[in-house]
Amino acid sequence: MRRLEVRTIALAAVLIALTTVFTMFVRLPIPATQGYVNFSDVATYFAAYAFGPGLGFVAGGIGAGLADLLGGYAQFAPITLFAHGLQGLLAGLIGRKGSLAALILGWAAGAIAMIGVYFVGEIFLLGIGPALAEILPNLGQTAFGGIVGIPLYLAVRRAYPPITRWRPGATQDETDLPGAF
Repeated sequence: MRRLEVRTIALAAVLIALTTVFTMFVRLPIPATQGYVNFSDVATYFAAYAFGPGLGFVAGGIGAGLADLLGGYAQFAPITLFAHGLQGLLAGLIGRKGSLAALILGWAAGAIAMIGVYFVGEIFLLGIGPALAEILPNLGQTAFGGIVGIPLYLAVRRAYPPITRWRPGATQDETDLPGAF
């Protein structure tokens, strides 16, 4: 079993906090479901593309789920944990090659997973009508996440190329990241 490193735990904590802030920063209510549209997908896609599927899962799932707990939407937190976690995992797995096509395919897979998990979860939580009403807002949220998250990752990668070499277990010499990692 591979040991989790301190720098990976620290990076996960920062990405969780970032996702939580992005989720809580702007919350547009959806009256039919008592839910809300937010910017969590931007942080989830960035984390998945920059640091891989594991941290994409952790940042997206825990970060957005924590925002639900802190923001008074605890009933959605388990669904959010799985929906945004799976979104980050799939985006990171598919987008790991880093080409624009791979990033877009990763976004599409993450979007379908997030929308699908919310749809099924909300059927059980709220019923079919509200679950159907949430599809379009979730589609808009994840579209915004891809439209902003992909260029954000590409801009960071262009400004700081060593980010592409980060991976759990790599030494600082292997990644050429500064002392913070």
